[in-house]
Amino acid sequence: MLLVARQNAPARDAWLGEFRATLALAWPMVLTNLAQIALTTTDVIVVGRLGASALAAATLGVNLYFGLLIFAIGLVSATSPMMAEVIGRNHRVVREVRRTFRQGLWSAVIVSVPAWALLWHTEAVLLALGQEPQLAADAHLFMRELQWGFLPALGFIALRSFVAALERPVWAMLVTGIAILFNIAANWALVFGHLGLPALGLRGSGLATTLSNTFLFLGLVVVVLADRQFRRFRLFGRWWRPDWPRLATLWRLGVPIGATMALEVTLFNAAVFLMGQFGAVAIAAHSIAIQIAAASFMVPLGIGQAATVRVGIAHGAGLRDDVTRAGWAAFVMAVSFMAAMSVVLLTVPKLLIGAFIDVGIPDNVPVAETAALFLVWAAIFQIADGAQAVGAGMLRGLQDTRVPMLYAAFGYWGVGMPLSLLFAFPLGYGGVGIWVGLASGLAVVAVLMIRRWLRRQTLGLVPAV
Repeated sequence: MLLVARQNAPARDAWLGEFRATLALAWPMVLTNLAQIALTTTDVIVVGRLGASALAAATLGVNLYFGLLIFAIGLVSATSPMMAEVIGRNHRVVREVRRTFRQGLWSAVIVSVPAWALLWHTEAVLLALGQEPQLAADAHLFMRELQWGFLPALGFIALRSFVAALERPVWAMLVTGIAILFNIAANWALVFGHLGLPALGLRGSGLATTLSNTFLFLGLVVVVLADRQFRRFRLFGRWWRPDWPRLATLWRLGVPIGATMALEVTLFNAAVFLMGQFGAVAIAAHSIAIQIAAASFMVPLGIGQAATVRVGIAHGAGLRDDVTRAGWAAFVMAVSFMAAMSVVLLTVPKLLIGAFIDVGIPDNVPVAETAALFLVWAAIFQIADGAQAVGAGMLRGLQDTRVPMLYAAFGYWGVGMPLSLLFAFPLGYGGVGIWVGLASGLAVVAVLMIRRWLRRQTLGLVPAV
């Protein structure tokens, strides 16, 4: 028995070490994700003070902007597994990481140009989508300021991927935290005309967000130029030099990542429009429930980002057992958290809903009751949502992105959307039916992602020996 215990000790220590390393890498990423949500929340709070019409116009504009940005973020974030693998190989690390980062910046510029062209015609796009002319016109003015934040936002993603690959993500978290304060001040000054500046209204909020994204990028630039460990990579040295094979590799990995992220986001965006068929109460309740679910999702998303780095480093080093530990440690952490969140959503829904509306006001009672019903289904899909998020991150560490994209397309739009329509309309479950479809789609994607991870050796994603 003593011999067995001694033999098991190294394995146990290795697992504990992996859990500690993943946690140390993940928590700053989680807080960075939550802080970035806080940036947009600040904008909503400020614009809401301009009135319902301004808020509606800003919402339309942000949905269009974010739909393009989420794909671009996925594309540029492909630099993370590429840099992690190089670091794991420990072969010409400085040069290879610098070249990958450089092509990440190139990709940010390449994808920003057509995005700018589309966003420049926001009014025409929204009118084509059947939106009210006045709202489309106001959203157009808002977007003329907001759209220029697209490129610096992607530059920040490239830099965040770099510091994460070196397992020092705290810097990105700190810069993002300061950017929140900057965004609050910029919105206050530019929207309402303080500090001697003109009151720009909606345009001011768009400009404040662009300035905040620029602050994020330049703040992290200062960090990587000042910190000795980062400075040795000389990230911006001759950044204009092309590396066509590496650029092609980045897009081969990044386009599926961006598509996977966009498929999920567009499913939930479509759910908002479907919910509109059931009245204002259903829309308000859905907005509250989805905000709570989104905040919860930031935790497994951050753990999945950490899994990409940890699995990527182990994969680059050719350490099959380390790949296994890195993946499963992240999976256990993410699913455990989401299981705990399920309990919270089921046991104290009114406490969470009360953060958004006063549940004691009689007019708000129908909204609170409907939101609590939606949170039951949010609780049901918490574990599946966490599993698919971290599963995608684990597979990205192996640079496996194309098949997961197909899984996302099938699960979200081949299963989730048809079931939402079926349960909501023919079967008569209304708004609850939409949530049934969302939960089903997430569950299918989670099962497919983890099944592929279990078959990683059979499929040749990692060496068999």
